[in-house]
Amino acid sequence: MDREPKNSFQTHFMDIHHEVLSEGDEEATIKNEEKEEKHLNKTTRAREMKRNHRSINRQFSLETGFSVLNRERKGKDERKVLTRSGTSLGGFDSSNKIGLDGHKRDFSIFKTKSSLSKQNSLLPRKFEKELESQKINGTSGVDDDSVNANVPAGRYFAALRGPELDEVKDYEDILLPTDEQWPFLLRFPIGCFGICLGLSSQAVLWRNMATSPATRFLHISPDINFLIWVLALAVLIAVSITYILKCIFYFEAVRREYFHPVRINFFFAPWVVCMFLAISVPSRIHPQQTLHPAIWCTFIVPYFLLELKIYGQWLSGGKRRLSKVANPSNHLSVSGNFVGAILASKVGWKEPAKFFWAVGFAHYLVVFVTLYQRLPTSEALPKELHPVYSMFIAAPSAACIAWQSIYGEFDGISRNCYFIALFLYILLVVRIKFFTGFRFSVAWWAYTFPMTTVSVATIKYAEEVPAFISRGLALGLAFMSTTMVSVLFVSTLLHAFYWRTLFPNDLAIAITKRKQGGEKKPLKKAYDIKRWTKKALTKNSENKDTSKNNGYNSPGDNNGVIA
Repeated sequence: MDREPKNSFQTHFMDIHHEVLSEGDEEATIKNEEKEEKHLNKTTRAREMKRNHRSINRQFSLETGFSVLNRERKGKDERKVLTRSGTSLGGFDSSNKIGLDGHKRDFSIFKTKSSLSKQNSLLPRKFEKELESQKINGTSGVDDDSVNANVPAGRYFAALRGPELDEVKDYEDILLPTDEQWPFLLRFPIGCFGICLGLSSQAVLWRNMATSPATRFLHISPDINFLIWVLALAVLIAVSITYILKCIFYFEAVRREYFHPVRINFFFAPWVVCMFLAISVPSRIHPQQTLHPAIWCTFIVPYFLLELKIYGQWLSGGKRRLSKVANPSNHLSVSGNFVGAILASKVGWKEPAKFFWAVGFAHYLVVFVTLYQRLPTSEALPKELHPVYSMFIAAPSAACIAWQSIYGEFDGISRNCYFIALFLYILLVVRIKFFTGFRFSVAWWAYTFPMTTVSVATIKYAEEVPAFISRGLALGLAFMSTTMVSVLFVSTLLHAFYWRTLFPNDLAIAITKRKQGGEKKPLKKAYDIKRWTKKALTKNSENKDTSKNNGYNSPGDNNGVIA
């Protein structure tokens, strides 16, 4: 029996085949093995002797060095393949079929600066040297791209489903277990800033209702605006601190959310919330009407830098072009331009306000047309309505308020934007019955601020056109938006403290970079099969007629044709 070389025990994935060694190599191998036999496990050597004449694959774990049989011992071995049932091993590809009892629930792969090289630092030096040589030669069996590399945008559409792309498809594997609760920070999504977005926009609404001439007859106290503003600020501080902790301890999970086609838009939300709070600051805190320009610069600079990054990807094409990643949540990244224009006009900077209004309106038209016509290159929107569709009314209503704030009058352009938002609002309200049957999510909070902005725009319209209908419409829309926010607030408290289901396992960030295994192609529809059969029969009959005519044409006919 030939002896195996030393590096056979150090290889992560390797098929063991016996080869004939040269005399010099054999002597060096024997010397090395004599030194190493003292550290080998007797049980491992006994198994190796029994399977000497069997041609099977053997896999060695990077973290422990123990072997797991690939196929023949699959039924006997307690360690299982990566599946959706909760036995997934974080950080390793499911097709590799590795699973160790001691590391089956390891969430460290999403921690800050986590990598396979950091995890392997606890291995003996002989394993580290072999791993480095395998990385150089490109023969390592570990696909760390599934953990630390950027996940393509198309992969999210292929592996996830739902209007928010938060549900994993049945045939997909994930990197983390599903049969246990993940750490809180890992379950805390970027969509929680939607709570701040809904509350801060309500502060803007109630400030306008307390100060607007169109609603002066209601005698609304400014204290309501103060209480909502304080609540929104407290929630913003709590959510920001929590997400900063997530960035510190689970930065890899944050990167996954950043490359998510829907959640990338929620990275604009913190700065939009800050601008809402600056616009709706209570008079008892800041009695002056104008704000310092430094406040606007502090909030708009990070927003503008992120905007350059995202809009550049939309324009330059590639895998993240707008026609491929377009979804209703893109309106959130566009609406911030109008909110920034409103705040710029309040600090007295009219020209920057006009600049951001123009940028926002140009991109709103592009996003609106892209979503409205549903290009075949983009992911099709679901047939059923969802609260995410309310984002369609966010940009035009915010543009209406921004134009009125810049130029000081509710002129034709403001009215055009307002009427577009009002029409889209009515279009969704008449189909309200289709909004039922969806699982509650904290991301729903972000979809309340479009209802609030259209309510504020209606109040501005009622100031310009004082009439019973305009005032009644303003009160009705304000009541609907406040009711929606109140319902969501109560639902959030119940899910958080009573049912304890507010933060389920965030499966969307745990998908693999590449598709694992073969995806079952959907069967063709009956109509397509019938059409294909009919086309095939027609083609066969045409071929028969052609061959028959060629075989029975008379010479006279041929001569006539030639003549």
